[in-house]
Amino acid sequence: MTADAPDPQLLIRALPMWSGPVEIEPLSGGITNMNFLVSERGRRVVVRYGGDIPHHGVMRFNELAASKAAAAAGISPQLVYAAPPFLVMDYIPGRTFEAEDVRKNLHRCLALVKRAHREMPNHLRGPTLCFNVFHVIRDYAHLLRDEGAHWTPMLPQLLAGAQKLERALGPIELVFGHNDLLAANFIDDGERLWLIDWDYAGWGTPLFDLGGLSSNNALVAQENEAMLADYFDLPPTDATRRRFQAMVAASLLRETLWSMVSEIKSTIDFDYESYTRENLRRFEPAFNAFEELEKT
Repeated sequence: MTADAPDPQLLIRALPMWSGPVEIEPLSGGITNMNFLVSERGRRVVVRYGGDIPHHGVMRFNELAASKAAAAAGISPQLVYAAPPFLVMDYIPGRTFEAEDVRKNLHRCLALVKRAHREMPNHLRGPTLCFNVFHVIRDYAHLLRDEGAHWTPMLPQLLAGAQKLERALGPIELVFGHNDLLAANFIDDGERLWLIDWDYAGWGTPLFDLGGLSSNNALVAQENEAMLADYFDLPPTDATRRRFQAMVAASLLRETLWSMVSEIKSTIDFDYESYTRENLRRFEPAFNAFEELEKT
């Protein structure tokens, strides 16, 4: 938050939804939005604070539509209030997953993702966005060049790799995806799982969510095989493995460029440069694994 920006907590206290005094506690971990736990007379809600972020393709009308559909499908908590730049939803008391938790509960996590893909379109209302990871990557590259980012000399090589991945993907099945399957977006309340944070939701290939679930949570080959068989209800073919590995690499490349852009655009206190380097380090072996599959 910049020095002249309004204090989100003051704005939260002024929301018309409260009937009395509120207690506000910042929630850590967000690298796109600021999140707060707000308590009023024994009820707790989560308040997400953030406006449109065009350079990341985050448009709040789309996040709101996706959040409503996810809540209607029983995938996400119920919305309580929405007025830009605020989105207020029921607080889910539970354990936020880490990557190890996703691996241990892969079948449960995947079942929730499948439900999102198959059920949320029945609840969506109004205009929604498309999510094409390769357009996102190209757009990030344009912005980085325009801004003279120090990563610019690396972009031709990364874009050449993205072009190979895009060719390998080919035609897609269209689903409404989450497109940001970090471990922290899964919450276990002790009885069931919830999937939250629909900033990047949009129509695209299910393989991007599967690739992101793998890359974000360090799945190994055996876990990837089981996930693909579970999702498609068939043992994966060589063609499916190649397309899936292309999206594992694409998800890491997108996260890398997302972080490069965030280095120069974000006002959130987070070490984006280290995050960029970590994703670059992980992208190289994922892309090499894709190229090995291309040879078979």
